[in-house]
Amino acid sequence: MENTPNLPIKLQSQLLLADPSLRDGFFNKSVIFLTDHNHEDGAHGLILNHPTGQTVGDLLSSDEFRDLANIPIHLGGPVGQEHLTFAAFWTDHNDELQFTTRISAADAVKRSHQPGALIRAFAGHSAWEPAQLESELKKQSWILTLPTNKILKSHHTEELWSDLLRNISPYHKILAEAPDDIYLN
Repeated sequence: MENTPNLPIKLQSQLLLADPSLRDGFFNKSVIFLTDHNHEDGAHGLILNHPTGQTVGDLLSSDEFRDLANIPIHLGGPVGQEHLTFAAFWTDHNDELQFTTRISAADAVKRSHQPGALIRAFAGHSAWEPAQLESELKKQSWILTLPTNKILKSHHTEELWSDLLRNISPYHKILAEAPDDIYLN
């Protein structure tokens, strides 16, 4: 039997849920939407569930951006937090999730008028060097899952992590409902 070489995995458009072992760091209970992933460049993603408590209107008060004023700003990751970028999510005619990221405020305004579009604002992003994410997955630091269209209707708050984890399996439901420090139980 011929040996099949290891083909590079493609993780773009998947969700990374932080393993509970990452509880003491920046990624505690994070849900990351992987926007880019390839063997040569590594990976790029946006944390969906770390709201900053600010809205776009707090930072962009010009009338041209009033359609974005009430959109909450989320901390997209530890890289480039001084930059505000936008992402748009929608479903196509086949009801498949589509997205575009790193768009300008002006483009976000245009896309906000697209029926069914969800516009999100992010300060910063998450990034991995080539092979870094694959290594972290082998160490089971992340739980991979596919996003559903329900993500467009979900509130992207801190509870998103446990809501998504609960639906993977009975084991993951236990993880989602466990206290942060099981020794205080």
